[in-house]
Amino acid sequence: MDKNYIIGVDGGNSKTDYFLVDLDGNFIDHINTGTCSHERFPDGYSSSLRIMNENIQKLLNRNQLSMEHIAAGAFGLAGADVPSQKHQLNKVIEQIGFTHYAMDNDSFLGIKAGSEKGFGICSINGSGTVTGGISPTGRRLQVGGVGSELSGDEAGGFFLARKVLRTIYDAFYRMGPETSMTEPVMELLQIPSKEHFIEYALEGSLKRTLPNTKLMQIMFAAADSGDQAAIDIIEHTAKQLAHSTAGCMHNLDFDAEVDVVLAGSVWVKAESPLLLEKYKTYVESLTEHDCNFILLQVPPATGAVLWALELAYGYPVGPETRSKIIQSVRNIYEQATSRV
Repeated sequence: MDKNYIIGVDGGNSKTDYFLVDLDGNFIDHINTGTCSHERFPDGYSSSLRIMNENIQKLLNRNQLSMEHIAAGAFGLAGADVPSQKHQLNKVIEQIGFTHYAMDNDSFLGIKAGSEKGFGICSINGSGTVTGGISPTGRRLQVGGVGSELSGDEAGGFFLARKVLRTIYDAFYRMGPETSMTEPVMELLQIPSKEHFIEYALEGSLKRTLPNTKLMQIMFAAADSGDQAAIDIIEHTAKQLAHSTAGCMHNLDFDAEVDVVLAGSVWVKAESPLLLEKYKTYVESLTEHDCNFILLQVPPATGAVLWALELAYGYPVGPETRSKIIQSVRNIYEQATSRV
C-alpha cells in the first residue's frame, strides 16, 4: 500500500491541532480539539493515548485512509519535557501505529515553522516559556519548561503577572520602590485598600483568575513611561530568556549564523519594544554566533506538518511546498477566527 500522506500534531496545554497532508503538500483535512497533554488528566498517558488515537482515527476514517497510508508523523507536545515523559509519549505514538515519526516538546515546532533552514532556536514567551533548539545535524535540546525555580522559566504571562503583583506588594510592605503600576492594578482587580491587596492577589493566583494580559499591559505601559520598577521586571525577564537561548545554542553544534525564532503571545503581540530590545542585547553579549531574530508570524502547527514532510522525504521541504503548507495552515486558522 502506498504511503502518500503525513500527519502533523501540535498538542498544547489547552488545544490540539491534527493535520492530514499528502506528500505533495496538499492539505487534506484538519481537526482542532481539546488538549491531549498527559499532564491535564488524572490517568495521564492513558488519556493521551485514547484522545490522540480517537482523533487520528477520525481523521483517517473520514478520508477513507488507514495508518498503512501514513509515511510519517510529527508531534509537538506540551508536557514532553524530560526523558521519561518523552519515552512514555513515544510509546503512546507507537501504540497508535506510527513507525516513522518525530516527537518532542511543542517548542520545536516554532523552529520548523519559522526557519527556512529547518534548524535554529525557538524562544517561546506566551502564557509560559520554554526554549528549544535543533542543530544543523539534527540534535535537539530543550531548556526550561519545568518551572522558574528549577530551570529559569522567568517569563511568560503567568510569571510576569505575578511579578507585577510582587512589585506592588514590595512597595507596600517590603521597602520596595514606589511604582506607577499600583493605582491601575488596584483598579483593575477592584482591590479596596492596601490592607486587602495580598488577599485579592493570593485568591486570583490560586484560582488562576488573574487577568494576566491586562496586568502585563499595565507593566509595559509603566516601563515605557520610565517607571523603574516595571523596567526592572522587563530587564530581569529579558536576561533570563537570553540565558536560556544562549545556553541552548552553546550546548548544540551550531556554526555561523543561527536563526532565533520568537513565538508566543508575549513576543508576537508585544505591547512594547523594550523587552525584545533588551533580550537581543543580552543574547548578543552571551554568544559569538551571529543571530537572525525571526518573529513567528505563522501558526506553530505549521512546523508539525513541515517536520513530518521532512521525515517522509528524507530531506528539508523545498520553498514551493513550504509556502503551500504555510498558506494552507494560515487559511485554516483565519477561517476558525472568522467563525468566533
